Amino acid sequence: MPEAPRVDTAQLMELLSVSLGTYYGDFTVAAASENLTASQGKALTVLRRGPVAMRALATTLACDASNVTGIINRLEKRGLVRRETSASDRRVTNLVITPEGEQVTDTIRAKMRVTHDGLNRLSDQDRDRLYALLEQVFAPARTSIGATHNCLRSS
Repeated sequence: MPEAPRVDTAQLMELLSVSLGTYYGDFTVAAASENLTASQGKALTVLRRGPVAMRALATTLACDASNVTGIINRLEKRGLVRRETSASDRRVTNLVITPEGEQVTDTIRAKMRVTHDGLNRLSDQDRDRLYALLEQVFAPARTSIGATHNCLRSS
């Protein structure tokens, strides 16, 4: 039996590009349904993992700190995040998601039908395998470069 052709890195990168584009589009539509920009939704997603300093959020979102200030001002005005002074360094402001912000984040994720439909087509074994592979590929990058999301001007 002939061996299946090997998938090269360029093919994998193209499929990742299509996959991430689909995910990002799905996320953007779901965030908009909650009257949020993609950048605001992404900020909430990051904060859902735990409190983050303003500068660290700017790094994670790959944008200027002044853009993050605008994003956070809008989220704070809606009661989705709050600022707290760091207990260990009074010069640092930590951003914390509120229960309302957590609820909005959960709603956004629940509305991501295209992503849910695709993942739901996988067996439990395939989901476990996909998770392990994505961890293997992207876990080291998460700590070194943060997310690959650029702040949008429409913060």
